Amino acid sequence: MKLLSVTVPCYNSESYMRKCIESLLTGGEDVEILIVDDGSTKDRTAEIADEYQEKYPTIVRAIHQENKGHGGAVNTGIDHATGLYFKVVDSDDWLDRSAFEKVLDALRGLAKSGNIVDAFFANYVYEKQNRKYRKYVMRYRMYFPEGRIFGWDQVKRMNVFHYVLMHSLIYRTELLREVELRLPEHTFYVDNIYAFVPFSRVKTMYYLNVNLYRYFIGRSDQSVNEKVMMSRFPQQLRVAYLMLDYFEQFHKLRLHPKQREFLIHDVLIIMMITTSMMMRSEDPEMLKEKAPLWNRLKKVDYMAFLKIRASASGVALNLPGEGGRKVVKKGYHVLEKVFGFD
Repeated sequence: MKLLSVTVPCYNSESYMRKCIESLLTGGEDVEILIVDDGSTKDRTAEIADEYQEKYPTIVRAIHQENKGHGGAVNTGIDHATGLYFKVVDSDDWLDRSAFEKVLDALRGLAKSGNIVDAFFANYVYEKQNRKYRKYVMRYRMYFPEGRIFGWDQVKRMNVFHYVLMHSLIYRTELLREVELRLPEHTFYVDNIYAFVPFSRVKTMYYLNVNLYRYFIGRSDQSVNEKVMMSRFPQQLRVAYLMLDYFEQFHKLRLHPKQREFLIHDVLIIMMITTSMMMRSEDPEMLKEKAPLWNRLKKVDYMAFLKIRASASGVALNLPGEGGRKVVKKGYHVLEKVFGFD
């Protein structure tokens, strides 16, 4: 069994996938690299995947499938993974090699001791194109103990500018199968679901304070580009409703109070992003979706609704009229400058 399976979803990724794959090869034989060619037709993505498999047959597997979108490619990776742990690295991103070696050392130590944690965290960096300085790093040292196994008792409440995304996560592979995680196909922004659903069953965690994942920002066709996000609003809205559906199902589980708090924080983030898009839009039809979404949250969990609504973000998102929209637009542009996802 491999120590770590890394899935690389690729769709017409010829111009940047090599940088990603080369960074993963640092892991050597302990790592399984699953290159999922998601129906690429416009370039040499499929050939490059096969090239790496031929060159590194004990490390790389090329998997070709009809186009299913990012979520479908991640699902395929989970289905084929043989590693003890599982990670997703998008084909336009990469891992810092020095940090990757430290992460693998920590995973080896956990495996050797028999302490297989459910979730492993490391930092990620927003790599804004043409920005050489002031790169934003998403760190967790204020919220998680460093360099040791911990449970929910040791987790501290995150502020609204900090949250866990796919980039910071390595899961125990079997955990993803135990929760029967299946991401929706042909839908963007499903990484929010990926970083949400498994935490309903996570019990043991580990955090290594290294800047592992390099999250590239700057392509005009990227999903976080504002114009692209607006054009894909129905998919963002779908993800928000799916997360509320999952949150409703979690009521059947016995959750630790801080585990529930962690999940509510994720709901806050998705409500904040989705509502912000509505309020920044010039499309009145988008704004009409605001009340039904908040009413759905209210129906799913009234106490969580009150908590989110009473937060600073919740108050801002529910300010009435044009004044409320101006406040949200201004707040978004501040975040845009900090993270660089314009």
